[in-house]
Amino acid sequence: MINVAIMGHGVVGSGVAEILINHPKRIADKVKDEVNVKYILDLRDFDNLPYSHKFIKDFNVILNDPDIQIVVEVMGGCTFAYDYVKACLLAGKSVCTSNKELVAVKGAELIKIANDKNVNFLFEASVGGGIPVLRPMVQCLTANEITEITGILNGTTNYILTKMINDNQSFSEALANAQALGYAEKDPTADVEGFDACRKICILASLGFGKHVYPEQVATKGITDVTLEDVEYASRLGYVIKLIGKARKLDNGNVTASVSPTLVSRSNMLSGVSDVFNAIMIRGDEVGDVMFYGRGAGKFPTASAVVGDVIDCAKHLKARKYLFWEDPSEPFVTDSSKDITKLYVRVKTNNTKALCEKLVEIFGNISYIKNDAENEVVFLTENDIEQVLLCKLEALHGIESIRTLHVID
Repeated sequence: MINVAIMGHGVVGSGVAEILINHPKRIADKVKDEVNVKYILDLRDFDNLPYSHKFIKDFNVILNDPDIQIVVEVMGGCTFAYDYVKACLLAGKSVCTSNKELVAVKGAELIKIANDKNVNFLFEASVGGGIPVLRPMVQCLTANEITEITGILNGTTNYILTKMINDNQSFSEALANAQALGYAEKDPTADVEGFDACRKICILASLGFGKHVYPEQVATKGITDVTLEDVEYASRLGYVIKLIGKARKLDNGNVTASVSPTLVSRSNMLSGVSDVFNAIMIRGDEVGDVMFYGRGAGKFPTASAVVGDVIDCAKHLKARKYLFWEDPSEPFVTDSSKDITKLYVRVKTNNTKALCEKLVEIFGNISYIKNDAENEVVFLTENDIEQVLLCKLEALHGIESIRTLHVID
């Protein structure tokens, strides 16, 4: 018998418990052994569940029980979760988690401890929820050098932008809609400001490029400033707006990473990813572009990925799964503004005719939209280093405001 402890009984934790407890034969057939949920750690009381007798409130019960071989951490956050996970790994217990913040901030340290103790630290559910992406990266794409990772990594913001694009809802209206349907939290900051997507691109980039990319190294911008006018201009130019997380390997071996609202060409596969769906596109030097698509959150999709890791751990108690990156010994992440990009530029001016003449002088033969009624000009730049493009924009005169977004063709 393999004994498991679950730390946290929220949305995902309860899903993990239900799958493991309600489907013992299915799981035993895959593991070739019985998998038993011995403890569930939560400070709240759950008196009316078939497995209420399994609940405990003291973490040390799990830590000091030598029969516990696998621990599932689904508490969230980076305080108690970090302390508990680190202690479990040091005690020789494998850990499976869906905690993206924990992995994004402490992944290199925890992976090293797991490696030193010959146990597993698995986190498939931390990026794509129910979408398998991390394991395929390190197994199916192992013959490739990964050069770029681009994705729609947050279902809440994708739903909001879809409503703005398809139903002409303002950001605030679409957010309220998402909250009413349970897609957005009461406090949606982590989603709409891009922090959730930032943590996920950190994990993907760290695994894809082999060295830890930390959240503070990722230029992050959310969707709160995206307007219906931006959506309309993007449509007229042949694009849709998505919140995109992106990491790219440079020729010198360093990487750039960013999260930002981005105009995505309608010819790009990511443009058709709507509502709460996520998609992650990985570019390998041999395979080209591969896309992973599905629901990136939800109780049972995420729980199924966690249980997948539990089964993997149970089948490899005496061996380590290769899921690894390390802390870089020297600077590894380059400011994304030094990377090549294309920009959407929306300029408000008191003289649209003079501005258009100046744009052609600075940027060459570009196409633009002139909106005299709103005193606005909108155009797309050619590909260039972002800092160079921004310097060119500084040469414009007679303008009231400039707004830029990234562009992906």
